[in-house]
Amino acid sequence: MDMFTKFNRKRIDDRDIDTLIGLCKGLAADNRINLDEAKCLSAWLVQCKSRSFNPLVENLLEKVEDVLSDGVIDNDESIELVSTLNGIAGVSSEVGELAQATSLPLCDPAPPFSFKGRNFLYTGTFAYGARKLCQQATKERGGLNASSVTRKLDFLVIGTYVTDSWKHESFGTKIMKAAEYRDRGIPISIISEQHWIKIGEIT
Repeated sequence: MDMFTKFNRKRIDDRDIDTLIGLCKGLAADNRINLDEAKCLSAWLVQCKSRSFNPLVENLLEKVEDVLSDGVIDNDESIELVSTLNGIAGVSSEVGELAQATSLPLCDPAPPFSFKGRNFLYTGTFAYGARKLCQQATKERGGLNASSVTRKLDFLVIGTYVTDSWKHESFGTKIMKAAEYRDRGIPISIISEQHWIKIGEIT
């Protein structure tokens, strides 16, 4: 890290977030993301990541790279990206603050828990960082990482940047399935990223 970057970290981060919000608004303006637009966004995110680590940038880059991995953006992928970009562009509070999605079927009250030997699954976009970082943090605390919603799942963790439109997004099926299992008496807990961070003392 050069001296200029070291002493101007917050200013650079703030400028990058402002630029990202502007990009999100522009790219999502027509409610569709095409391949060229996704590549442009990916290139900017890679450049931004090289300057500093921001969990929002890291997570969005992972999502965009996943979409670009087969060289095609289908309609569902386009809809999900538009929803994600609109969510970022519409954040009025400080980036990283918990999104208040009132329709989310979170356990209320949020349950106490331990990580050791418990199965966790992550869905949505996380302020902590890319999903692989969340999985690593869970593994370090003795937890297990599940690959899908099954009867053996203990916790479904919902990322901070999930809005009230979650039912219309691709990851909404995981939330609905977990909620259905829970309603049938299967002991699956649906918790927020904030609660997961608090219990695990994750920094």
